[in-house]
Amino acid sequence: MVERQSALTVATHIILILGVCIVIFPIWLAFVASTYPVEDMASGVLPIWPGDRFLENYGAILSGGVEAAGSPPVFLMMTNSLVMALAIAIGKIAISLIAAYAIVYFQFPFRMLCFWTIFVTLMLPVEVRILPTFEVVADLGMLNSYTGLSIPLIASATATFLFRQFFLTVPDELIEAARVDGAGPLRFFWDVLLPLSRTNIAALFVILFIYGWNQYLWPLLITTDESYYTVVMGIQRMVAVPDSEPLWHLVMGTALLAMVPPVFVVVAMQRLFVRGLVETEK
Repeated sequence: MVERQSALTVATHIILILGVCIVIFPIWLAFVASTYPVEDMASGVLPIWPGDRFLENYGAILSGGVEAAGSPPVFLMMTNSLVMALAIAIGKIAISLIAAYAIVYFQFPFRMLCFWTIFVTLMLPVEVRILPTFEVVADLGMLNSYTGLSIPLIASATATFLFRQFFLTVPDELIEAARVDGAGPLRFFWDVLLPLSRTNIAALFVILFIYGWNQYLWPLLITTDESYYTVVMGIQRMVAVPDSEPLWHLVMGTALLAMVPPVFVVVAMQRLFVRGLVETEK
Protein backbone atom coordinates (compact mmCIF):
# COMPACT_ATOMS: atom_id res chain seq x y z
CA MET A 1 0.00 0.00 0.00
CA VAL A 2 1.35 3.43 -0.96
CA GLU A 3 1.14 6.03 1.78
CA ARG A 4 0.26 9.56 0.79
CA GLN A 5 2.73 12.12 2.10
CA SER A 6 0.91 15.30 3.10
CA ALA A 7 3.95 17.57 2.62
CA LEU A 8 4.50 16.28 -0.92
CA THR A 9 0.81 16.69 -1.71
CA VAL A 10 0.81 20.30 -0.49
CA ALA A 11 3.96 21.10 -2.47
CA THR A 12 2.48 19.54 -5.61
CA HIS A 13 -0.71 21.60 -5.29
CA ILE A 14 1.27 24.79 -4.69
CA ILE A 15 3.32 24.19 -7.83
CA LEU A 16 0.17 23.47 -9.84
CA ILE A 17 -1.55 26.61 -8.54
CA LEU A 18 1.49 28.72 -9.40
CA GLY A 19 1.54 27.22 -12.89
CA VAL A 20 -2.14 28.01 -13.38
CA CYS A 21 -1.63 31.58 -12.19
CA ILE A 22 1.27 32.09 -14.58
CA VAL A 23 -0.86 30.85 -17.49
CA ILE A 24 -3.99 32.77 -16.54
CA PHE A 25 -2.34 36.09 -15.62
CA PRO A 26 -1.79 37.33 -19.24
CA ILE A 27 -5.39 36.35 -20.08
CA TRP A 28 -6.62 38.25 -17.04
CA LEU A 29 -4.64 41.34 -18.07
CA ALA A 30 -6.14 41.14 -21.57
CA PHE A 31 -9.62 40.96 -20.05
CA VAL A 32 -8.90 43.92 -17.76
CA ALA A 33 -7.59 45.95 -20.70
CA SER A 34 -10.76 45.21 -22.65
CA THR A 35 -12.92 46.81 -19.93
CA TYR A 36 -11.30 50.28 -19.93
CA PRO A 37 -11.53 53.18 -22.38
CA VAL A 38 -8.74 53.64 -24.87
CA GLU A 39 -7.47 56.74 -23.02
CA ASP A 40 -6.55 54.64 -19.99
CA MET A 41 -4.61 52.20 -22.17
CA ALA A 42 -2.68 55.08 -23.77
CA SER A 43 -1.43 56.18 -20.35
CA GLY A 44 0.85 53.15 -20.15
CA VAL A 45 -0.43 52.05 -16.73
CA LEU A 46 -2.62 48.94 -16.76
CA PRO A 47 -4.85 48.38 -13.72
CA ILE A 48 -5.24 44.95 -12.15
CA TRP A 49 -9.02 45.01 -11.70
CA PRO A 50 -11.68 45.33 -14.45
CA GLY A 51 -13.14 48.69 -15.35
CA ASP A 52 -16.68 49.84 -16.03
CA ARG A 53 -16.63 49.69 -19.85
CA PHE A 54 -17.16 45.95 -20.28
CA LEU A 55 -20.60 46.14 -21.90
CA GLU A 56 -19.72 49.20 -23.94
CA ASN A 57 -16.45 47.84 -25.32
CA TYR A 58 -17.73 44.35 -26.11
CA GLY A 59 -20.90 45.82 -27.56
CA ALA A 60 -18.74 47.90 -29.90
CA ILE A 61 -16.71 44.82 -30.86
CA LEU A 62 -19.74 42.66 -31.59
CA SER A 63 -21.60 45.43 -33.41
CA GLY A 64 -18.78 46.14 -35.85
CA GLY A 65 -16.77 48.70 -33.93
CA VAL A 66 -13.51 46.97 -34.83
CA GLU A 67 -13.83 48.37 -38.34
CA ALA A 68 -12.68 51.68 -36.87
CA ALA A 69 -9.57 49.84 -35.67
CA GLY A 70 -8.72 48.67 -39.19
CA SER A 71 -10.35 45.24 -39.16
CA PRO A 72 -13.43 43.57 -40.71
CA PRO A 73 -16.36 42.66 -38.39
CA VAL A 74 -15.50 40.12 -35.71
CA PHE A 75 -18.32 37.73 -36.57
CA LEU A 76 -17.19 37.60 -40.20
CA MET A 77 -13.56 36.90 -39.26
CA MET A 78 -14.52 34.26 -36.70
CA THR A 79 -16.80 32.59 -39.23
CA ASN A 80 -13.95 32.46 -41.74
CA SER A 81 -11.60 31.02 -39.11
CA LEU A 82 -14.22 28.47 -38.07
CA VAL A 83 -14.84 27.32 -41.65
CA MET A 84 -11.11 27.06 -42.29
CA ALA A 85 -10.38 25.20 -39.04
CA LEU A 86 -13.24 22.72 -39.50
CA ALA A 87 -12.35 22.09 -43.13
CA ILE A 88 -8.69 21.47 -42.27
CA ALA A 89 -9.44 19.23 -39.27
CA ILE A 90 -12.15 17.14 -40.95
CA GLY A 91 -10.28 16.97 -44.25
CA LYS A 92 -7.00 15.90 -42.64
CA ILE A 93 -8.72 13.18 -40.60
CA ALA A 94 -10.76 11.85 -43.52
CA ILE A 95 -7.85 11.69 -45.95
CA SER A 96 -5.49 10.25 -43.34
CA LEU A 97 -7.98 7.54 -42.36
CA ILE A 98 -8.44 6.44 -45.95
CA ALA A 99 -4.71 6.58 -46.72
CA ALA A 100 -3.77 4.61 -43.60
CA TYR A 101 -6.51 2.04 -44.30
CA ALA A 102 -5.28 1.50 -47.85
CA ILE A 103 -1.64 1.18 -46.76
CA VAL A 104 -2.35 -1.33 -43.99
CA TYR A 105 -5.11 -3.51 -45.43
CA PHE A 106 -4.54 -3.52 -49.20
CA GLN A 107 -1.69 -5.16 -51.07
CA PHE A 108 -0.57 -3.11 -54.07
CA PRO A 109 2.78 -2.37 -55.75
CA PHE A 110 5.04 0.12 -53.99
CA ARG A 111 2.78 0.18 -50.95
CA MET A 112 5.56 1.00 -48.47
CA LEU A 113 7.11 3.46 -50.90
CA CYS A 114 3.82 5.36 -50.90
CA PHE A 115 3.79 5.38 -47.12
CA TRP A 116 7.35 6.65 -46.79
CA THR A 117 6.71 9.25 -49.48
CA ILE A 118 3.83 10.54 -47.40
CA PHE A 119 5.93 10.40 -44.25
CA VAL A 120 8.82 12.34 -45.81
CA THR A 121 6.48 15.28 -46.42
CA LEU A 122 6.84 16.03 -42.70
CA MET A 123 10.03 17.79 -43.74
CA LEU A 124 8.09 20.02 -46.14
CA PRO A 125 5.69 22.18 -44.09
CA VAL A 126 3.63 24.83 -45.82
CA GLU A 127 6.25 27.52 -45.02
CA VAL A 128 8.85 25.62 -47.07
CA ARG A 129 6.64 24.99 -50.10
CA ILE A 130 4.64 28.18 -49.89
CA LEU A 131 5.68 29.65 -53.28
CA PRO A 132 4.84 26.62 -55.46
CA THR A 133 1.67 26.03 -53.42
CA PHE A 134 0.61 29.64 -53.97
CA GLU A 135 1.27 29.31 -57.70
CA VAL A 136 -0.89 26.19 -57.93
CA VAL A 137 -3.71 27.79 -55.94
CA ALA A 138 -3.56 30.94 -58.08
CA ASP A 139 -3.59 28.94 -61.34
CA LEU A 140 -6.65 27.03 -60.13
CA GLY A 141 -8.46 30.28 -59.33
CA MET A 142 -8.78 29.55 -55.60
CA LEU A 143 -7.50 32.86 -54.27
CA ASN A 144 -9.92 34.63 -51.92
CA SER A 145 -11.99 31.50 -51.31
CA TYR A 146 -12.60 28.95 -48.58
CA THR A 147 -11.18 26.21 -50.79
CA GLY A 148 -7.94 28.15 -51.17
CA LEU A 149 -7.77 28.68 -47.42
CA SER A 150 -8.24 25.03 -46.49
CA ILE A 151 -7.39 22.55 -49.28
CA PRO A 152 -3.61 23.24 -49.47
CA LEU A 153 -3.34 22.51 -45.72
CA ILE A 154 -5.45 19.34 -45.64
CA ALA A 155 -2.81 16.67 -46.30
CA SER A 156 -1.32 15.35 -43.05
CA ALA A 157 1.55 12.87 -42.82
CA THR A 158 1.37 12.89 -39.02
CA ALA A 159 -2.27 11.81 -38.90
CA THR A 160 -1.65 9.15 -41.56
CA PHE A 161 1.24 7.76 -39.53
CA LEU A 162 -0.78 7.68 -36.30
CA PHE A 163 -3.75 5.94 -37.90
CA ARG A 164 -1.44 3.44 -39.60
CA GLN A 165 0.20 2.57 -36.31
CA PHE A 166 -3.19 2.08 -34.68
CA PHE A 167 -4.56 -0.05 -37.53
CA LEU A 168 -1.52 -2.33 -37.19
CA THR A 169 -2.60 -3.10 -33.60
CA VAL A 170 -6.09 -4.25 -34.64
CA PRO A 171 -6.25 -8.07 -34.17
CA ASP A 172 -6.42 -10.18 -37.30
CA GLU A 173 -9.35 -12.03 -35.73
CA LEU A 174 -11.54 -9.00 -36.33
CA ILE A 175 -10.71 -9.09 -40.02
CA GLU A 176 -11.49 -12.80 -40.23
CA ALA A 177 -14.74 -12.34 -38.31
CA ALA A 178 -15.78 -9.56 -40.67
CA ARG A 179 -15.06 -11.76 -43.68
CA VAL A 180 -17.06 -14.62 -42.18
CA ASP A 181 -20.00 -12.25 -41.66
CA GLY A 182 -19.76 -11.20 -45.30
CA ALA A 183 -18.53 -7.66 -44.64
CA GLY A 184 -16.64 -6.09 -47.51
CA PRO A 185 -13.73 -3.65 -47.19
CA LEU A 186 -15.95 -0.58 -46.87
CA ARG A 187 -18.24 -2.25 -44.34
CA PHE A 188 -15.25 -3.35 -42.25
CA PHE A 189 -13.83 0.17 -42.39
CA TRP A 190 -17.12 1.84 -41.45
CA ASP A 191 -18.44 -0.59 -38.82
CA VAL A 192 -15.21 -1.82 -37.20
CA LEU A 193 -12.26 0.50 -37.70
CA LEU A 194 -14.04 3.84 -37.34
CA PRO A 195 -15.65 3.00 -33.96
CA LEU A 196 -12.32 1.69 -32.69
CA SER A 197 -10.60 4.87 -33.85
CA ARG A 198 -13.02 7.19 -32.06
CA THR A 199 -10.62 8.39 -29.38
CA ASN A 200 -7.76 8.83 -31.87
CA ILE A 201 -10.04 10.86 -34.12
CA ALA A 202 -11.12 13.05 -31.21
CA ALA A 203 -7.55 13.73 -30.10
CA LEU A 204 -6.45 14.58 -33.63
CA PHE A 205 -9.53 16.75 -34.21
CA VAL A 206 -8.67 18.95 -31.22
CA ILE A 207 -5.04 19.34 -32.32
CA LEU A 208 -5.87 19.96 -35.98
CA PHE A 209 -8.72 22.37 -35.21
CA ILE A 210 -6.39 24.55 -33.15
CA TYR A 211 -3.77 24.25 -35.90
CA GLY A 212 -6.23 25.49 -38.50
CA TRP A 213 -7.66 28.21 -36.26
CA ASN A 214 -4.21 29.71 -35.55
CA GLN A 215 -3.08 29.84 -39.18
CA TYR A 216 -1.74 33.26 -40.13
CA LEU A 217 0.87 33.11 -42.89
CA TRP A 218 -1.14 31.15 -45.46
CA PRO A 219 -4.38 33.19 -45.15
CA LEU A 220 -2.32 36.38 -45.25
CA LEU A 221 -0.75 35.28 -48.53
CA ILE A 222 -3.80 34.20 -50.49
CA THR A 223 -6.48 36.63 -49.30
CA THR A 224 -6.78 40.21 -50.44
CA ASP A 225 -10.54 40.42 -49.99
CA GLU A 226 -11.47 41.48 -46.44
CA SER A 227 -14.52 39.21 -46.50
CA TYR A 228 -12.14 36.23 -46.24
CA TYR A 229 -9.88 37.55 -43.48
CA THR A 230 -9.47 35.28 -40.49
CA VAL A 231 -9.58 36.49 -36.90
CA VAL A 232 -5.81 36.08 -36.45
CA MET A 233 -5.25 38.34 -39.45
CA GLY A 234 -7.79 40.80 -38.09
CA ILE A 235 -6.04 41.09 -34.75
CA GLN A 236 -2.72 41.76 -36.48
CA ARG A 237 -4.32 44.47 -38.62
CA MET A 238 -5.81 46.08 -35.51
CA VAL A 239 -2.37 46.21 -33.89
CA ALA A 240 -0.52 47.48 -36.98
CA VAL A 241 -2.71 50.51 -37.68
CA PRO A 242 -0.79 53.09 -39.74
CA ASP A 243 -0.49 56.71 -38.54
CA SER A 244 -2.39 56.12 -35.28
CA GLU A 245 -2.25 54.29 -31.99
CA PRO A 246 -3.96 50.88 -31.80
CA LEU A 247 -7.28 50.74 -29.99
CA TRP A 248 -5.98 48.34 -27.39
CA HIS A 249 -9.28 47.84 -25.61
CA LEU A 250 -10.81 46.54 -28.84
CA VAL A 251 -7.70 44.51 -29.67
CA MET A 252 -7.77 42.74 -26.30
CA GLY A 253 -11.49 42.10 -26.48
CA THR A 254 -11.18 40.63 -29.96
CA ALA A 255 -8.27 38.45 -28.86
CA LEU A 256 -10.35 37.07 -25.97
CA LEU A 257 -13.29 36.35 -28.28
CA ALA A 258 -10.90 34.58 -30.66
CA MET A 259 -9.95 32.23 -27.82
CA VAL A 260 -13.52 31.06 -27.23
CA PRO A 261 -13.94 28.46 -30.06
CA PRO A 262 -10.62 26.64 -29.43
CA VAL A 263 -11.27 26.59 -25.68
CA PHE A 264 -14.79 25.28 -26.27
CA VAL A 265 -13.49 22.48 -28.51
CA VAL A 266 -10.84 21.47 -25.95
CA VAL A 267 -13.31 21.50 -23.05
CA ALA A 268 -16.06 19.71 -24.95
CA MET A 269 -13.75 16.94 -26.17
CA GLN A 270 -11.41 16.83 -23.19
CA ARG A 271 -12.26 13.30 -22.08
CA LEU A 272 -11.91 11.78 -25.54
CA PHE A 273 -8.82 13.89 -26.18
CA VAL A 274 -7.02 12.56 -23.09
CA ARG A 275 -8.08 8.98 -23.80
CA GLY A 276 -6.87 9.27 -27.37
CA LEU A 277 -3.43 10.38 -26.20
CA VAL A 278 -2.86 7.99 -23.29
CA GLU A 279 -5.03 4.95 -23.95
CA THR A 280 -3.02 1.86 -24.86
CA GLU A 281 -5.68 -0.84 -24.81
CA LYS A 282 -8.22 -0.40 -27.59
